[in-house]
Amino acid sequence: MLDFDELRELAADVRVFVDVAEDKAEALRAVIAAYDVVLAIFPSGEDMGLHVIKGKEILDKIAKSRTHAIYSHTAIAVPDLEHAEVLKHLTVPVEQRIAA
Repeated sequence: MLDFDELRELAADVRVFVDVAEDKAEALRAVIAAYDVVLAIFPSGEDMGLHVIKGKEILDKIAKSRTHAIYSHTAIAVPDLEHAEVLKHLTVPVEQRIAA
């Protein structure tokens, strides 16, 4: 079960990390590379929207096996789903983007 307050706190930590970095794009890439699962969170009406940036395979495996696997995770706040999808596309390794 996802804890939305935890995701908001993680996203706030990422925001601070990126804001203080000299190269913000590199800082964002470093965050995404450092975690097994990265979720984009964004406002969605009265609720929070979620989009998996990285680690969908891990989450699918956990859901299918109904076990509690250990994995590292973080969240990145974005303004909307479109930005989440673009971020996912831009952070996929080049080889996978070419194959798609």
